[in-house]
Amino acid sequence: MSDNHAGHVHGADGHGEGASWTKAARMIQDASPITVPEGASAMTVEVEWEPGDPGTPPHRHSGPAFGYVVEGAVRFELEGEPERVVEAGGTFWEPGGDVIHYQDGNALTDARTRFVVTMMCAPGRPMLELVDEEELARRAHLRAPRPAA
Repeated sequence: MSDNHAGHVHGADGHGEGASWTKAARMIQDASPITVPEGASAMTVEVEWEPGDPGTPPHRHSGPAFGYVVEGAVRFELEGEPERVVEAGGTFWEPGGDVIHYQDGNALTDARTRFVVTMMCAPGRPMLELVDEEELARRAHLRAPRPAA
């Protein structure tokens, strides 16, 4: 947790020291810097993938998205970053805008995966836009190296 946000979560203003409300919140994600489109709307969505489901095809969001894995494990990959697995209790975020989100599927072949994501959307834009094969080919040089099979 960054020092500049610690007081917002734990009430570090000296009031109610030791009170239960000061211990009720736990920082699980601190993302910065973020850019929220002017006039943005937000929605929170629960996603549940069956075992082995590859998830949403490559896409992007018009604003930032913040996720929390409730159960299972998400295979997560953003443009320019290596693929990683985010397990239950872990978080992920993406800045939105032009960045391609390649993967968000279930990393498990024997169990469901469930996550919650809050997405911010620029006015007049869809919350999620699929990226076509032509654009993926043009931007292939921006994708991190793929793991060995």
